[in-house]
Amino acid sequence: MIDALEQAEAAVAACFDTATWATDERDLVAALDATHRLEQRLAAVKLSLVRELDGRGTATSQGASSTAVWLRDRLRLGVGVARRLVELAATLDAAPNGVRDALAGGSVDVEQVRVIANTVETVQASAGTEAADKAVGVLVEWATQFDAALLRRLGTRILDHVAPEVADAAAEAALRAQEARAARDRHVTISEQSDGRLRLTGILDTEAAAALRAAIDPLTAPTGPDDTRTPGQRRHDALADVCRLALRTGELPENGGDLAQVVVTTGYDELTRQLGTGALDTGLYLSAEAVRRLACDASILPAVLGGAGQVLDVGRQRRLITGPLRRALVLRDRGCAFPGCDRPPRWCDAHHIRHWADGGDTSLANAVLLCGHHHRHLHHGDWVVRLAGDGHPEFVPPAWLDPEQLPRRNHYHRRN
Repeated sequence: MIDALEQAEAAVAACFDTATWATDERDLVAALDATHRLEQRLAAVKLSLVRELDGRGTATSQGASSTAVWLRDRLRLGVGVARRLVELAATLDAAPNGVRDALAGGSVDVEQVRVIANTVETVQASAGTEAADKAVGVLVEWATQFDAALLRRLGTRILDHVAPEVADAAAEAALRAQEARAARDRHVTISEQSDGRLRLTGILDTEAAAALRAAIDPLTAPTGPDDTRTPGQRRHDALADVCRLALRTGELPENGGDLAQVVVTTGYDELTRQLGTGALDTGLYLSAEAVRRLACDASILPAVLGGAGQVLDVGRQRRLITGPLRRALVLRDRGCAFPGCDRPPRWCDAHHIRHWADGGDTSLANAVLLCGHHHRHLHHGDWVVRLAGDGHPEFVPPAWLDPEQLPRRNHYHRRN
């Protein structure tokens, strides 16, 4: 065997030295196909070697705690990759001959082998050996057309092709098992970072995943040509928008006797001069600029203190744009008023055009609807919003974007 492998290695080395630029396109494609087949055949040989070495206990005889650890050091692999290699070698060893032959023949890859073996095992348990043998042929044929991910999805209905008499009952049993597994594994972990940010990890069951998708997918699309956020940043902002919407409904359970709400505490002088910071109930701090932006939102309860620490304002209702005033604002703006944005009213904050801390009143003439992204954009950027002569909001772009600074409007909601 070693002689044959050394000859193959020499042949591959010779191919590497060949000038590909001098090869015509048809031969390049044929060479790619041949290389892929060879790669799969070598994978089959490698897995058979790993399985034999594991069975002989070579790793432990050489002082390693396991074959995976030995492979990690011997082949300089990550330990996770080494473990999967040992597992796949065992899977291939137990797989039907047709699966092993397909990998050795280069017609399937190792990930497809994993899918086929797992699917055939399920068929064996559900419908017996004869159906499992049929499944091997069907799945190997499918593997010549579909990648591992699609093959796995198709495999969920393999019984329709090889044992239709038990397919529906098996599918129902598999679905119940999947739901039970999802219910057992569901979790969300919230880890606080040293700078106050949170790291979210977890697994959602199918129902919760569908609800999350339905809630955040409409909010993850770019809001317009000026939206430079990455997809991950858009998903972050969408989740924050969903939380703000939930707070705004007033239907969340009480927490410590109070309605669920965010409380920001700051000094009046610091707020009006946009200096200093604001404190959250969690003990973390926000910039005064962030506090000014949050104070526009009816789901945020600002606690503004005077110089001696006395309470000057704790969420005065007359400051918040709620009730009939918000309904009038929705009727006027019909959604985020920023040019080019299609966010509906329920995803929007009511922004004071002249901030309440600067003496701005709470009225329809001093308010505009903005989605979370454009609310932050307006507070952090150089855009200016004002009401035009017809009473509708218009936005003046910064000079670096439009030297003439021609006012712009949102025409999306007006068209609808």
